[in-house]
Amino acid sequence: MNTVTTYSPHTDVTTSSPRTDVTTSSPRTERPGHGLTVADAMEPCEYQIADDSTVDQADDILHGADIEYLLVRDHDGRCEGLVTRTGLHPFLERARSTERTAISATAHQRGPFAWPTMGLALAAIAMRIKHLAVWPVVDEDGYILGVLTADRASGLLVTGLLATTPTP
Repeated sequence: MNTVTTYSPHTDVTTSSPRTDVTTSSPRTERPGHGLTVADAMEPCEYQIADDSTVDQADDILHGADIEYLLVRDHDGRCEGLVTRTGLHPFLERARSTERTAISATAHQRGPFAWPTMGLALAAIAMRIKHLAVWPVVDEDGYILGVLTADRASGLLVTGLLATTPTP
């Protein structure tokens, strides 16, 4: 019979008890998407705007390029956030102010941002909690690397789930 000897430093007592189950290694369960990172799912972002640009300029780019969002960068090129058509809507309703209103003065999505080494499953959970459709991805110095979209993240995680599910 196998016995397990334990020592408790608080009582200075050693006890032995019979052990009926001996496991040499702990079972590991594969988690869907385990090992995938944000870098695996991020996409390049071709459109960016400086934070001192005006709301009118941002609106022109959004409509001209037919896109839903722009990454906002500061004067050093670091990611300041993300502005969307929906976020600009209140400012566009007041036509006189849009010529002078800087993007930095608008209520737009600001950090923290995703890192390329962050686990994709964790990033997807954070995006769901924060209700984000798009999340900027930055390096350790805050420079823009790309974006993570909720659709892309969930698509890769589902693909990972299907790949690890045994077929009958």
